[in-house]
Amino acid sequence: MNKLALIDGRNLYYAFKAGAGKIIDHQTEINKLNVFPVSDHDTGTNLASTIRSILENWLPDRSYKISVNAMAEAAMYGARGNSGIIFAQFLYGVSAETTNTGKISIAEFAQSLKSSIKYMYEAMSNPVEGTMLSVIRDWADYIYENRHATDFKQLLIESLETAKKSLENTKNQLQVLATNNVVDAGGKGFVLFVEGIIELLKTNNVRSLSNYSASAIQLDELHEHDDEVITHRYCTEALIKNCHADKTHIANILNQFGNSIVVAGSDKLRRIHVHTNTPAELFQKLKNVGTLSFQKAEDMVRQHDAAYNRKWNIALLTDSTCDLTDELIDKYQIQMLPIGIQFGESMYLDNITLKSETFFEMFGKETKNPSTTQINQKAFENVYSHLASHYDAIIAVHISDQLSGTCGNSAKAAQKISAEFNKPITVINSKSLSGMLGLVLVDIAKNIEFGLPYEKIIELAQQRIQKSRIYVSVKTLKYMVRGGRVSPLKGFIAKLLNLKPIISVDENGKAINYDKTFSQRANLKKIMSHVKEFSKNGEIEEYIITHAANPKGVAFIKTKLVELTGKEPLLVTNISPAIGINAGLGAVSVSVTLK
Repeated sequence: MNKLALIDGRNLYYAFKAGAGKIIDHQTEINKLNVFPVSDHDTGTNLASTIRSILENWLPDRSYKISVNAMAEAAMYGARGNSGIIFAQFLYGVSAETTNTGKISIAEFAQSLKSSIKYMYEAMSNPVEGTMLSVIRDWADYIYENRHATDFKQLLIESLETAKKSLENTKNQLQVLATNNVVDAGGKGFVLFVEGIIELLKTNNVRSLSNYSASAIQLDELHEHDDEVITHRYCTEALIKNCHADKTHIANILNQFGNSIVVAGSDKLRRIHVHTNTPAELFQKLKNVGTLSFQKAEDMVRQHDAAYNRKWNIALLTDSTCDLTDELIDKYQIQMLPIGIQFGESMYLDNITLKSETFFEMFGKETKNPSTTQINQKAFENVYSHLASHYDAIIAVHISDQLSGTCGNSAKAAQKISAEFNKPITVINSKSLSGMLGLVLVDIAKNIEFGLPYEKIIELAQQRIQKSRIYVSVKTLKYMVRGGRVSPLKGFIAKLLNLKPIISVDENGKAINYDKTFSQRANLKKIMSHVKEFSKNGEIEEYIITHAANPKGVAFIKTKLVELTGKEPLLVTNISPAIGINAGLGAVSVSVTLK
């Protein structure tokens, strides 16, 4: 085995790729070890996703410095989960502590590793020993202590024993690991990473390195830890560009909202991680420190319920345009994925990191229309994989495919995951949105609760869609014009004539101009006329009222509907931001369904 005294950017890239492959191949094993800080068994998946993203976005260079900088930047963009962000911060530290060099010596490499450790610890609000931190630190210390070695290959091979001993010692450092008789999951991932590098050094066969696609990153069956108490519901992450607040200030903000805090990267690009119950309030604080270019908020309670506290064996999934309250979503354990909201330069998650009340306050001050982004296929694949691991069958109901590509992406993902798990997954196009979608969902949830057969539930869902209607009173077409849904000419004419349209959906789920009047009060009266006409086909079973910051309009229409039906609405709530972008301020909608 030839000695390797210097390494360049290509050596770094191939070594990283070898280590990455080892983690991806063993992600299930890592997941099974994950009991700290939360027993959500996703450390392997998060590490695998992080390193795959690095490989996809890293443009290696012959120069070591250029290549290590590119690696670190790709890590900040692609980091996922607590372990992924810690690993990304380690790589960032290595990059920051590397001098401008085309090739790096063992002594220089060792110094960059040693100096990078402080970056990891400083990123954590409460660094805990017995974790990935300890394993990486002990390994880096060994490399530094042997910095006068003459061969990279031999040094790295001999360093593995130290990494393994440190990993085994995590049981003695952290009580939860000893109780569960496991080593730290993140630490295990790092040891596997080193093992992968060593295997390449021994064979020197770079052609054998695999190219891993997103399909290699999968969620696996979780182990039973059903006594887990989750004190902070959302595993929340963000990427903040061009920060004008230092790391300490950002950490202080995060500390106000939760725990498991990591602040990684530089002022140019910060990656944050926190477990919190109030992601929307958190991001209202964070929007003042830079541009929020990415957000994630995974519901750990819902994930935990799916694994250990399932009420039924059929899972129900939807998107955030359903406009159901948190209470109903929790009652029926409905899984929900949020539509993306682009507001200025920042990204938000509909009704998760941006609530309706805040949105409408911001919306009224904005001259440019915010926009929505559909939920992509990969996001659906992730949630379907998780649900298919625990449920016998899955039903998904989404916003009309005439209004968003979300339903289509869900269907593609469902077909793939259904085949992989051999579990039935049915995706239903609600041909609607907002309250009408909510009514369909609640009806399906009740039928699941009643224990009806899967096929019967699907059949009744289609009937429920046929027996439901939605009517939306739009105060102004200004927002639809700004969003491109209505031409400027039509908007101008409507404004000139003071027209107030009533929007509905046709039998295919396409938005249509259903009616119009010359005042909003007249609009609401007209909606009542349409509801009365529709109710001639049968008794109204349930109805939902949603609105965009218009409590007076709600009070008027609610009184009329109670008089007509003799019952209170199933719920009265704000329209989600994703719907409000086009409906606009002042909109009021009524959704009804017949017995």
